[in-house]
Amino acid sequence: MSATLVAKELAAGHGDHALFSGLDLVVSPGEVIGLVGVNGAGKSTLLRTLGGLLAPEDGSVTLSPSSAAVGYLPQETERRDGETVLGFLSRRTGVARAQRELDTATEGLVGGRAGADDEYSAALERWLALGGADLDDRAGEVAAELGLAVALDQPMTSLSGGQAARAGMASLLLSRYDIFLLDEPTNNLDLGGLERLERFVTGLRAGTVLVSHDREFLDRTVTRVVELDLAQQQVNVYGGGYAGYLAEREVARRHARAEYEEYAGRVGSLEDRARTQRDWAAKGVRNARKKARGANGGDNDKVGRNFRVDASEKQASKVRQTERAIERLDVIEEPRKEWELRMEIAAAPRAGALVATLRSAVVRLGAFTLGPVDLQIGWAERVAITGANGAGKSTLLAALLGRTPLTEGHASLGPGVVVGEVDQARALFLGEMPLLDAFGAVVPELPPAEIRTLLAKFGLRAEHVTRPAATLSPGERTRAALALLQARGVNLLVLDEPTNHLDLPAIEQLESALDSYPGTLLLVTHDRRMIDAVHTTRRLRVTDGRVTETDPG
Repeated sequence: MSATLVAKELAAGHGDHALFSGLDLVVSPGEVIGLVGVNGAGKSTLLRTLGGLLAPEDGSVTLSPSSAAVGYLPQETERRDGETVLGFLSRRTGVARAQRELDTATEGLVGGRAGADDEYSAALERWLALGGADLDDRAGEVAAELGLAVALDQPMTSLSGGQAARAGMASLLLSRYDIFLLDEPTNNLDLGGLERLERFVTGLRAGTVLVSHDREFLDRTVTRVVELDLAQQQVNVYGGGYAGYLAEREVARRHARAEYEEYAGRVGSLEDRARTQRDWAAKGVRNARKKARGANGGDNDKVGRNFRVDASEKQASKVRQTERAIERLDVIEEPRKEWELRMEIAAAPRAGALVATLRSAVVRLGAFTLGPVDLQIGWAERVAITGANGAGKSTLLAALLGRTPLTEGHASLGPGVVVGEVDQARALFLGEMPLLDAFGAVVPELPPAEIRTLLAKFGLRAEHVTRPAATLSPGERTRAALALLQARGVNLLVLDEPTNHLDLPAIEQLESALDSYPGTLLLVTHDRRMIDAVHTTRRLRVTDGRVTETDPG
């Protein structure tokens, strides 16, 4: 079904904190709209509002036709206890809900409920449109295509991170919505998955609104960009693709700054003139009084009074004219400076020449085997690790760090090695402990006041630090993990998909911080632009548990 979504004058916020207002948006068939903005600007809130999961504080969202199916796919793959892979796919594609509605309508039809015929027809049409009739067959085909080698009746909770990412990708490929709302669909996808996602999105006839921090993906897919500018409290719409958006935004920001500076200069000049005119008026009156006191005769007194009155009125008139000129100017607000992450990675003293070693190392995890691996990581080497999801990249990191027991072989860390890690799950900040306490447990030498100050530099303020860490958004947990790197000196930096959930400015800041970091780096990423931007001296590729070295160039 061809469908259009129209949002008018939308507003949203958290309590007294406004996120956006006056937002107008039309999502037409075949259009791919990229939604950008810093973490906390309201991107996910907007997607959920467009999808009908949140009521707008103001404004409206309408569909044409009203029966169109809108699919919202959140940024984290929710794994529910007892839910099978097929049950997950059915839920994410909307088929499970459509099946329940069809079952209810069928019961009404059998029971002779008034209006049951129309209700059943509508429910059946929706179930068919969402692909309910052949979902089981298609699910098996798509799972095989994506290399998701698990039984569809296997519990979702038993899947590895890579397998869960593929299941999430499968749910998207199986979906038959009329409007797609995609929140960070690129997270945890390998390079093959990213290419498959690009083909899917660009081939959709349905309208799509997506949030992504993968710059290459945005550049290849979006046809229009909507920017939620939190600093300026503005919603800006840019025609054309992502590269065009970046260029237009830079020009717009320069123009805004130039217009404000021109306005401020005119106001300053007029205010200076008004002050000078007031000074002249006051000086003229003082001089007139002196002359009047030094003269004899009533006529001279009368002349002095007339002079004072005339001079005062003339100068007062000039002051009023200048003040009116200021009032007639169109007020231009000063562009507010965006909050900017200024990230540094604190370096511990140098470790030995050998930082980490694996000798004939083998790790067996169920049916999966990593190795045997022989690998040495030297001081200050910068190693990029690539490979498909499920190939064993995270297992390799865990073996190098001694976090996973080896089935065979030997693993060791060099003397003086201090590890700083940002893992895929941001596991340090998943519990019920408040963020301040969870952070302080890792760096007990830092007083709470210093921890608050450090977290504030990473955009985590008073309202964040007292919340249970698990209630933070994925982007906020990632910022906390990066703040930890600045709190404690490290000389072996291990980053496993560090750009997941980070906003674009923060990714660029992380790349800049890595440039100046002097220690050893192990970097796992599928971010194609980060691979090009970060200088590496070695590249390892992991394929089905086997590790090979490739050309770093």
